[in-house]
Amino acid sequence: MSSRAGRTMPRSLLPKYLFATLVLALAIICTVSLALYKNYTALTQELVSSGLDQNDAVLKARLEDQATAVMMSLERELDRPIAEATEDIDALIADALAEHPEMNNLRFLATIVDGPAPAPRWQNDALVASRIVIYQSERRGILRGEFSTSAVRAELQDFSNELAAIERRYRLQGAIWVSAATLVMLLGCAALAWLTAIRLIRPITELTHQARRISSGDYSKSLPVERDDELGELARTFNEMRDELRQTTISRDYVDSVLASMNDAVIVTGPDNTIARINAATTQLLGFTEEELLGRSVDTVVAESHRESFLSSELGSKPRESLFVTRTGENVPVSWTGSVIGTDNPLFKGHIFAAQNIRERKRAEQRIRYLARIDALTKVPNRMQFQHLLQRAIARARREGHAIALLYIDVDQFKDINDTFGHLAGDAALETLTQRLARELPEKSVVGRLAGDEFAVILDELPPGREHRNDVRTLARTALDGLAEPFEVQGHEVFMTASLGIAWYPGDARNVIDLIRNADAALYHAKKAGGNRYEVYTADMNEAAVERLMLKSKLRRSFERNELLLHYQPKYSLKDGRVVGAEALVRWELPERGLIMPSEFIPLAEETNLIVEIGEWVLERVCADYREWQLDVTDPGRIAVNLSLKQLRRSRFVDKAAKQFRRSKVSPTSFEFEITETTLMEDPDKTIRILDELYALGVHLAIDDFGTGYSSLSALQQFPIQTLKIDRSFVRNAAVDADDATIVATIIDMGRSLKMDVVAEGVETAEQLGFLQTLDCNFVQGLLFGEPMSAADYRELLLAQEDGTNRHRALFA
Repeated sequence: MSSRAGRTMPRSLLPKYLFATLVLALAIICTVSLALYKNYTALTQELVSSGLDQNDAVLKARLEDQATAVMMSLERELDRPIAEATEDIDALIADALAEHPEMNNLRFLATIVDGPAPAPRWQNDALVASRIVIYQSERRGILRGEFSTSAVRAELQDFSNELAAIERRYRLQGAIWVSAATLVMLLGCAALAWLTAIRLIRPITELTHQARRISSGDYSKSLPVERDDELGELARTFNEMRDELRQTTISRDYVDSVLASMNDAVIVTGPDNTIARINAATTQLLGFTEEELLGRSVDTVVAESHRESFLSSELGSKPRESLFVTRTGENVPVSWTGSVIGTDNPLFKGHIFAAQNIRERKRAEQRIRYLARIDALTKVPNRMQFQHLLQRAIARARREGHAIALLYIDVDQFKDINDTFGHLAGDAALETLTQRLARELPEKSVVGRLAGDEFAVILDELPPGREHRNDVRTLARTALDGLAEPFEVQGHEVFMTASLGIAWYPGDARNVIDLIRNADAALYHAKKAGGNRYEVYTADMNEAAVERLMLKSKLRRSFERNELLLHYQPKYSLKDGRVVGAEALVRWELPERGLIMPSEFIPLAEETNLIVEIGEWVLERVCADYREWQLDVTDPGRIAVNLSLKQLRRSRFVDKAAKQFRRSKVSPTSFEFEITETTLMEDPDKTIRILDELYALGVHLAIDDFGTGYSSLSALQQFPIQTLKIDRSFVRNAAVDADDATIVATIIDMGRSLKMDVVAEGVETAEQLGFLQTLDCNFVQGLLFGEPMSAADYRELLLAQEDGTNRHRALFA
């Protein structure tokens, strides 16, 4: 669970600050409203009180005026009767009281009062008004009346009640208005607080969301800048930080993606050689988790026997090999390169190592080295390995003073077995021959296969002198008798005999070449004698050597006599069956002998400088033919030309080749030079320089007969090679032999991993073709598609392909 998922959601600032704002606004508004209400209430009460007082005064004044008026009226009515005493005063007073019901009492006091009549006065809720009765300018007494104040009190009470009602109504209205104003003000404050909070909190919220997007790796949206205040400046600063983080993260993510997708293990260390970073391929290679490797010294993943050389190696682009230790303690062979991290930042200083698991490559190299020394069919040393073993035996015999017998064996009429029963029967015969030789010969004997049906045996540690020769002859006869026993092939009983030649060291020869040549001469005489016998070498058998010298001489004159021919073996694409080029093959047509194959005269040419002249003639002829083809064909394909070691060593070879291309007006990219593994490894440093020059010129480069030499793939990676050609000896039985099938598949896989094209040579059957198609081989060539042809026939083949009438296309369906 991520840290974000584990933490609680933060409380929003908006409710908190809004609530605080509302509480503060409510307190302020309520305080102001209460003060206003109290002031309004006091004012209302004061107005009511003042109104009552004023009304009371008005009513009393009115009553006093009424009382004065009544008393003045009564005085005028009563002054004469009272003065003359003509009528009953009490009766008059009673009539006056009846006439004026507002009066409670009316009395006449015959009291003489000096001065004006007393002013009306209030006494015991009554108004007492007096009037001096004057008759004929004579004061007769005082008329005093008491007026009731009930009407005034009732009217005052009604007015008071009315004012109270008005006061209550206005107080209620005031309370309502105050409440409404309070609510409106509160809502206004809330709205203002909301808007203010929104303007403050929205940028913060957007900033928070943006920060979360950035933390999850989303840099697609920038933060909007809508203000010019501090929050706007904060948004601008955050966007600048986002842009910088995006660039940094893009670079980091790109590096992470590259490291994660690399098949090679990548280890980054600090200045102290502790592991600071690895990719997924490292954990897969070593079996450790990332946490287990981080912080460890890099030398702890290297096998102890290789640590010193690993740490002391100079870092650079040149690959080196070492052993890494897995978590289970297993040693894994790796090819690694290392370099110093160039930076001025001390935090990033250190080294970076890239390692590739080469276990399968080592196994393949071991297998190829085995096959380079061992014949795939018979599982005995091949010609090259046998010669090597013979050289060691001669050196040992020279040092220890003993003798060696070399037996050269060839199957009689082996072609008849192949023609009668097929190649499988021929292979079975050769396997049977090997088994029977091992059965008949001494345990320490060395058996080797020198060619198709040619074998040789080393009998080592023989005593010096001639005493042992009869024993060797007896052994030779016994071996031939054992080989002559019948055996079954496909239900048929097959008889096989062989011829055998014997040569001795040191009596007959003192080096490998001479010893094999002399044994071969003895074999030749045994076959000439009818076969199924042996012959011992004698000096007069050197006539064959003389014949070889004569052949060399004739080869020199072959240029003058125009006896050399150039044939082309087409190369087909396994993808669609199209002709993509051809291999140029030189032939020698000797009038008295007919067509001589390269296997017979090329070794003679190699012994002299004739091979250089032949190579130059071939290149010149191929360029001329190519120029002719271009007149009629859109694309003649790429033509392969074999190069010998002597040609490569020739001074200014590259310049001469470039000059030939220019003179013929053909592109170097239309040609491919084939070099054998032995030629490559003769002088690797010098060969690399020459091949680099050819590669720069545009010529494609191929390794011919791949798998038969001693080169390692790590060494081959140094050469600018673009094509591997699988030797025909592996292709021959690949469709039926598991070992050969494995080797062919391995070479194709290697070529694909090294980004090289792979050509299978010697394809002779549809089964072989089908097998190569299942392995996704690139190109094939062989007798299945016909014999090598002349330049004119190759031109016709290309024209037929353009017309869609190429008869070999059906084989690839």
